[in-house]
Amino acid sequence: MNTLKFITAGNVDDGKSTLIGRLLYDSNSVHTDQLGVLEKKKSHQNDTIDLALITDGLRAEREQGITIDVAYKYFSTDKRKFIIADAPGHEQYTRNMITGASNSELIIILVDARNGITTQTKRHASIGSLMGIKKAIIAINKIDLLDYSEDIFNKIKADFEAIKDQLNYDEIVYIPVSALIGDNIVDKSINTPWYKGETLLSVLENITINPEQTLPVRFQVQFVIRPQEEKYHDYRGYAGQLQSGELKVGDEIIVYPSEISSKIKKIERHQKEVETAKAGENIVLHLSDDIDISRGNTIVKVAEIPTVSNTLKSWICWLDNSALQQGKTYLLQHRFREVRIKIEAIEQLWDINNWTFNPSDEINLNDIGQVVLKTNQPLFYDSFQTNSQTGNAILIDESTKNTVAALMFLD
Repeated sequence: MNTLKFITAGNVDDGKSTLIGRLLYDSNSVHTDQLGVLEKKKSHQNDTIDLALITDGLRAEREQGITIDVAYKYFSTDKRKFIIADAPGHEQYTRNMITGASNSELIIILVDARNGITTQTKRHASIGSLMGIKKAIIAINKIDLLDYSEDIFNKIKADFEAIKDQLNYDEIVYIPVSALIGDNIVDKSINTPWYKGETLLSVLENITINPEQTLPVRFQVQFVIRPQEEKYHDYRGYAGQLQSGELKVGDEIIVYPSEISSKIKKIERHQKEVETAKAGENIVLHLSDDIDISRGNTIVKVAEIPTVSNTLKSWICWLDNSALQQGKTYLLQHRFREVRIKIEAIEQLWDINNWTFNPSDEINLNDIGQVVLKTNQPLFYDSFQTNSQTGNAILIDESTKNTVAALMFLD
């Protein structure tokens, strides 16, 4: 059974938390103990459960009526497992949405049927597209408040169709829903006989996520295992997660930064020898040659060389309250490899709301721009669009140790 990772996005009060709550509640994915708590908090006016409480877990957020942090929910049906990233809709929390979208394969964009396509709708669609998401569901919510109007649904659909060419989605599904009542969430609604499509859950269960293209082998060493026991005197293993590609015993490899060649002599998974390893698996590699390898070194196949450079271009999303400082030294954390960098140039700033790129000499909290970085040591990477597993990194302020930016490398 495969897993679909998706993110939800919507304006404040568009009903995003209620939508997720309804999806979990109607698919019987709410734990019994949590149901008991929800039952006790039923509205005395209409004896209904506040479905938003299922996702709005932080007390301070509920008091403000908004969701601030990125919350993850897990559920499954007979057809699929799901991981939901519930991200905030406020513009000032763009960084949170970037975090949630970074590992998502599909985005659900909520649109209030009364308001139609707004500036924030475009911003959410743009961020999802920037993060490489290819599948989108436009959930036109609160359609019950407009008497289930087919004309309103068609108008909103046409408005989004008019802007979709500026985005990179390869499939967009439009669904009229009422998260509060449950129309077209899990079961087809009798209130929208004019809608011939699938329910939200059915689309999530059946939509085809592009099979992972054949990506090059990328393995970054997390630990060098050298047991201090006579029994394992000659044991030298390199542990980590295979980020992409497939490795087999006998494959010819190159180790960076030394650029020394060798062969895979043995692969261990769960303390057992295996012949092959696939992306996402945690493994221990043994090489035919005794090479000086340390944490952060990268192992690739000889025919699948990454980009090796001290200068690179990148999208950057700024996460810190203090603005980016050109010329200041930051730490770039590329999984287990750490190098020092300086921002050499800010090429442009992305005005997400107006879909324009403008020259700028500063980047502030939640800004997204393109920059040129200079590293003190070569970095071994792929572009984010080519391989999202190795095409991203974070920046850390050396003095405060704060994570100040997320990076997505460009070609």
